[in-house]
Amino acid sequence: MKARVTWVEARTFAGAVESGHAIVLGSAHGDHPKPGPSPMELLLIGTGGCAAYDVVHILERGRAPIAGCVCEVSADRAETDPRVFTRIEMRFIVTGRGLDPKAVERAVQLSAEKYCSASAMMAKAAEVTHRFEVVEAP
Repeated sequence: MKARVTWVEARTFAGAVESGHAIVLGSAHGDHPKPGPSPMELLLIGTGGCAAYDVVHILERGRAPIAGCVCEVSADRAETDPRVFTRIEMRFIVTGRGLDPKAVERAVQLSAEKYCSASAMMAKAAEVTHRFEVVEAP
């Protein structure tokens, strides 16, 4: 796996991965507005994406009637540099018709304890917690 990050201007950077996908990232600076997510925001997106992928995959493999999954990620950071994450909370909102809450709980637990490499890395520096809610699809 490879990535390349190129400075564009001010505090704007372009990131690209070998699959060809790209993203603009950075922070506001002077007269330049914020061009995209910050690197730390991208870490949260990546962690939530990794965990949500696992939850959806586990539920689909179990033939659960899943219709949607949202992973809301919130975090606290240390007050001093390097300002690492100290707490990360993931809240999964899983939608489906007749979804068994026990199946969702199991999927979230398996992601947290076995499959999600991003969560495992983050847990080396921060307390990572997981919650879930099951919503009946219309």
